[in-house]
Amino acid sequence: MQTMTLALACSVAAPIPAAELASVVAKASSDQSNTAFDGVVEAVRQTVVAAQVPGAVVQLLVKTGDHVAAGQVLVRLDSRAADQSAAANDAQVIAARAALEVASKDVERQRQLFARQYISQAALDQAESQFKTTQAQVQAQMAQAGAARTQTSLYVVRAPFAGVIADVPVALGDMAMPGRPLATLYDPAALRVVAAVPQSASTGWTNGQRPRIELPSLPAAQQWLQASAAQLLPTMDPATHTVTVRANLPAGLAGVVPGLYARLWLPLAGSSTATLSASSPLVPRTAIVQRAELTGLYVLDATGKPWLRQVRLGAVSGAQVQVLSGLTAGERVAADAQAAARATAPAAR
Repeated sequence: MQTMTLALACSVAAPIPAAELASVVAKASSDQSNTAFDGVVEAVRQTVVAAQVPGAVVQLLVKTGDHVAAGQVLVRLDSRAADQSAAANDAQVIAARAALEVASKDVERQRQLFARQYISQAALDQAESQFKTTQAQVQAQMAQAGAARTQTSLYVVRAPFAGVIADVPVALGDMAMPGRPLATLYDPAALRVVAAVPQSASTGWTNGQRPRIELPSLPAAQQWLQASAAQLLPTMDPATHTVTVRANLPAGLAGVVPGLYARLWLPLAGSSTATLSASSPLVPRTAIVQRAELTGLYVLDATGKPWLRQVRLGAVSGAQVQVLSGLTAGERVAADAQAAARATAPAAR
């Protein structure tokens, strides 16, 4: 009964008069030069290393997160059968070369006998033909031995370039088949942000303009940076009617990995999308509250009671922050999120 009474008291907390809680009116932003689009960080150079031959995984030399050098061994497959086949081909090459040596001496003797007119031209031609046949057999055996050695090298999987291991989907003892992924590798020195921009908005931006990039999950001092280069792809998705924009990140950024959420701020001053972005209200940074995964602020209703509302933030300009969604210009918000939180807390009994 006491628990029920406490819950009821929490749910019917008395409204807080506006006069007792400092508040501000959310004003529309006057910045009509940039528009935010949700994007994601991806690697410019990323590859999935797959098996080219069947075999059991006998050595797994890397794990997720490892930095590897170009040519470093990642995985070894069971190559005993291939090694034996390569050894057999090498032995056949040795035998063929021995036969070629005998044929070479024999044709030389036949030429000397023909010069002394001890044998006929037909006998000499037969000896030379046998020599050429043996020579061709040696070349064929050498080619087979080279192919066997190449096949053997496929059982050792190496990194095609220096990078970071993003995923290792196999375990020791697994059976690798041609085409089965063994590891995913990306180059951390070349990252970019990719965003899908509506067709109507893409007309207001051209290649060569460098957008701003926002990385909300990083510390405040590292969240904003300028793209080193940007590209508007010439193709459009027929299903969503969007075009892809790629913005290259500067090299050497700490904490930035593929899959990280990002925003692209594009200069679309002449588009209707920019006008919509400009209407996003500005509120003080002190009005923002962070609770785990929730980003919100307290909005005051007609009676002055604060209500916590989830919002999505945009650009930060000094002591002001832009609210992209969840708030309309003209609404009144609590200027101090901490004071609003204390005001909405149930009174201690």
